[in-house]
Amino acid sequence: MRAKQVSAAALVAFALLVAANGAEAKGCLKGAAVGAVAGHVAGHHAVVGAAAGCAIGHHMAKKRQQEQLRQQQQVPPSRQPPTQQPPTGQQSTV
Repeated sequence: MRAKQVSAAALVAFALLVAANGAEAKGCLKGAAVGAVAGHVAGHHAVVGAAAGCAIGHHMAKKRQQEQLRQQQQVPPSRQPPTQQPPTGQQSTV
């Protein structure tokens, strides 16, 4: 019975945390789900696994976003039109 109460309290606290940081929760939910399953399998530590998974998922999403920003900021090399040369076999009249 006590385990259910602790799990319910942790779930409510986690939901409030995600709702409060909605803009910053990118990657957190997926990481938390994976971490909770891994923590449960590793010895009934689903809450600890969810917290760690959330932190790691958020970190990875932030790295991915920074990499995308960096790629968008890179300017492609300027394309210069090819210089026109007189066709071969003809002499220029200069």
